Amino acid sequence: MGGSAQVKDPATGDAVYIVQPKAGQYCAFSSACTHSGCAVDAPKNGQLYCPCHGSRFDAATGAVVNGPATKPLPRYSVTKDGEKLNLGPLQS
Repeated sequence: MGGSAQVKDPATGDAVYIVQPKAGQYCAFSSACTHSGCAVDAPKNGQLYCPCHGSRFDAATGAVVNGPATKPLPRYSVTKDGEKLNLGPLQS
């Protein structure tokens, strides 16, 4: 997995992680755990970990790897403009 960066959602100010699962591919996920809203840690070893209750999410898809969370992390669109990445709106 490539790198990651933490940015803010311009609409809410909430933390968002932009990740690069493979070269040239970018995605972004809310840092709020879908279990109880705790902030998940930065991506590590391909996963985002919630320190409150142990939920883990796949850093490439946002899918739940380990509960108690049952819903994936909310995903944002990401577009690339030259060397710049732009965070798009939250996807439903």
